[in-house]
Amino acid sequence: MPADPQRSPTSDPPAPPAARAVEVRRSSRRRRTVSAYREGDRTIVLIPARMSEAEERRWVTVMLDKLAAQESKRALGDAELSERAERLSAQYFGGRACPTSVRWVTNQNSRWGSCTPAEGSIRLSHRLQGMPEYVIDYVLAHELAHLLVPGHGPRFWRLLEAYPRTERARGYLEGVAAAARLPHPPGGGVDE
Repeated sequence: MPADPQRSPTSDPPAPPAARAVEVRRSSRRRRTVSAYREGDRTIVLIPARMSEAEERRWVTVMLDKLAAQESKRALGDAELSERAERLSAQYFGGRACPTSVRWVTNQNSRWGSCTPAEGSIRLSHRLQGMPEYVIDYVLAHELAHLLVPGHGPRFWRLLEAYPRTERARGYLEGVAAAARLPHPPGGGVDE
């Protein structure tokens, strides 16, 4: 049976074992919108038929990130994130870093977290969801330290040294960022 030209199977970039196959469905009726949903062990991404392959790849990544963020929020919500921040502040900063709010956001694609010291708010990128706990804790500790020292000067880094897995977590995040910049070979294999 010939392949359906409106459906093109794609696979996710390297991901955890729980990753699902991705099926892209093109529609000539769809003009601008892109949507995605889970169907059993597959992820279905719906895109306009006129999209280029590069646009398709970009939108698949965007939609997978959005779905992951939605699913992870169910697992670790903002309330749990706030409790975690409170525990880290007590453990590493003597309870002096007291955020007014700690929450996940989906609009931070070029940074892992941010802090507004004047407001006391901390926001973590949804891209952290699913990463090891020590990495999320490092980003939280980093942002908590900004409540005490706004810049990235020597005083800030001395304060952050209290978190024992700082270097390991920074290395992990640098590896994730570097992997995202690598080209993905056609077909997804290394030998092709």
